[in-house]
Amino acid sequence: MFDKPMAFWLIQSLNSLSLGGLLFLLSAGFSLIFGLMRIANLSHGAYFMLGAYIGLSALRAGANFFVAMLLAGLAIALLGGLIERLVIRRLSSNPLGQVLATLGIAFIIADGCLLYWTGDPQPLPTPEWLRGVFQVSGAAFPKYRIAVVGVAIVVAIFLWLLMDKTRIGAMIRAGVDDREMARGIGIPVSWLFTTVFCLGSFLAGMGGVLGGPILSVYPGLDTDMLPLALVVVILGGVGSLVGAFVGSFLIGLIYTFGQTLVPDLAYMILFLPMILVLALRPRGLFGRISA
Repeated sequence: MFDKPMAFWLIQSLNSLSLGGLLFLLSAGFSLIFGLMRIANLSHGAYFMLGAYIGLSALRAGANFFVAMLLAGLAIALLGGLIERLVIRRLSSNPLGQVLATLGIAFIIADGCLLYWTGDPQPLPTPEWLRGVFQVSGAAFPKYRIAVVGVAIVVAIFLWLLMDKTRIGAMIRAGVDDREMARGIGIPVSWLFTTVFCLGSFLAGMGGVLGGPILSVYPGLDTDMLPLALVVVILGGVGSLVGAFVGSFLIGLIYTFGQTLVPDLAYMILFLPMILVLALRPRGLFGRISA
């Protein structure tokens, strides 16, 4: 049986893993969008929050948790595809305009959520079969948080297979590495933009539902999660799936222990590694050299 200090370190380590899993679902698509389209999609955190709210409504309507998660992901993927086609693409020659447009979309989504779902924090119910805790030598840890880590690993394997073992993955990698060369050899980069944007939006919406039982859903969830995703992308490297995976769990560890041990300095501890990485490795830990 663990003594209290050992149990504390174990529980916080497991908490950091569950947060890292959620951050990976949010940051993997964000990193690919950033890497391929060269824009910081500042509405990505709002997709996470809106997905959680849509999942909450689906659960209240009688859907099971898996169906609610799938519906939320598909709804946010559709929204992301429409935004990419109707807004971002029309501003392709104006990068600053793209960033400002996504910021404006984030504000619109946030206000719409506040109007429809009110400002009260609302937890999503944990699936019945994942309720309860694991006992590890006297230390208790929720089963659901273990499941979140498992889902993140499964998604990471799926994305790795998609990116490394399929034709579309090869085209996406080519677009991330050298967009102009990819266009020159006939890769439909425009179509890839929409596909990657929809995929990243789907993961954000799904992640919002998955994070609901842990974080609850509330106005401001988007602004709480987006900076963490930005740090993950910068730390791991733009366009790198491995970087997003490693960076997510690393930031989950730093943020969890920072908030627990020195809450007044939590953000300093969080952003300091990012500053050091930018100084020593401007492209991130796993970033590729791009054109």
